[in-house]
Amino acid sequence: MTDSVKYLLDESRIPKAWYNLQADLPKPLPPVLHPGTHKPVGPDDLAPLFPMALIQQEVTTEREVEIPGPVRDVYRQWRVTPLFRARRLEKALQTPARIYYKYEGVSPAGSHKPNTAVAQAFYNKEAGVKRLSTETGAGQWGSSLAFAGALFGLEVQVFMVRVSYDQKPYRRALMETYGARCTPSPSKETASGRAILAQRADHPGSLGIAISEAVEVAAQRDDTKYALGSVLNHVLLHQTVIGLEAIEQMALADDSPDVIVGCTGGGSNFAGIVFPFLGQQLRGGKKMRIVAIEPAACPSLTRGTYAYDFGDTGHLTPLTKMHTLGSTFTPPGFHAGGLRYHGMAPMVSHLKELGLIEARAYHQTKVFEAGVTFARAEGIVPAPEANHAVKGAIDEAIRCREEGRSQAILFNLCGHGHFDMQAYIDYFGGKLKDLDYDEGELAMALAGLPAVAA
Repeated sequence: MTDSVKYLLDESRIPKAWYNLQADLPKPLPPVLHPGTHKPVGPDDLAPLFPMALIQQEVTTEREVEIPGPVRDVYRQWRVTPLFRARRLEKALQTPARIYYKYEGVSPAGSHKPNTAVAQAFYNKEAGVKRLSTETGAGQWGSSLAFAGALFGLEVQVFMVRVSYDQKPYRRALMETYGARCTPSPSKETASGRAILAQRADHPGSLGIAISEAVEVAAQRDDTKYALGSVLNHVLLHQTVIGLEAIEQMALADDSPDVIVGCTGGGSNFAGIVFPFLGQQLRGGKKMRIVAIEPAACPSLTRGTYAYDFGDTGHLTPLTKMHTLGSTFTPPGFHAGGLRYHGMAPMVSHLKELGLIEARAYHQTKVFEAGVTFARAEGIVPAPEANHAVKGAIDEAIRCREEGRSQAILFNLCGHGHFDMQAYIDYFGGKLKDLDYDEGELAMALAGLPAVAA
């Protein structure tokens, strides 16, 4: 039995604590503000939406947060996830680079999302919560929370962005198989949804709108809390099991990354692979390049403004400082639905402002081309979101080839594309088009950013 196989089978290797990057930041995060007073929010302001344990994780600056035993027990089903060396891809690219990928598609839901879904379901169950409401884009998060809800006996309602609801029926079916109720958003079930539909009956939806609906439902019922699949600090915290494992696995391979690549929509899978390595760097360890890859049709990091904004279209959430395209911005209906969010996680945005990470944007046809190249070399079909990281890693490998440099490139393959094959059918049929956002709509959305004193 090889050392790598022994590692995967050794349950003691599952991290016992999540890593909190806030402990090592050279400059603290800007505070979260109350939308009415513009004063920093307190625990009571967030209590209608989240259990106190998650609120505490949102603000803690402790470097380690213990993972509860029941959560680790569930993690055992798929963690430790494998780290692969992409030797066949290296050969196909004729690159001297050493390409590694951490594969999160082995989870029951097929992505990295259960890392936080299980944790959030556990803490809500402990707090006596009966129901969870949430949003989902591509359906990775919705199916993960549905899975976690089934494990902990919680009712789950998912508002799925309409364009993805129509594009991805199998994700919808998976949520229903786990016992969740999946509703296309915008819907007539909430005041915020009805307001959007009154303006445009065929609205394709957005994550910002779906968040408004889910938050509204949670705020109206004492037995219901809201669960978010990305963006917030506690969500990014839970995902650090990915990078913590990868640090040990890279050491087992007697290597360490020179470049880390991750796709970014809200920021959770990017944070999962990056934050533990970046923490080591900030504590005096090896310096590396960190590259965030986002869709050109929804480019919050490369085109957005760093400012305070609402996390939702209906303006029901607190204000966070992030790279944003404006809370009313609706991205075009490209296939990577999990990346169709108007803002970037405050902590990821903060890293961009500090110059600790780079950002790059790609159109979807080039991203799918990269995904097909990867699949034909490595045998795994990536999710449309994950294809962005694949494209970024391939470009870095080509750079190494052109410069004659042998560098270690690490990326997170955050999920498989088994429920996204219609997107591949469209790609091979020439129906997958590069979509651009409306510059006028973006200008209007940014003009509507809330006025917050510096």
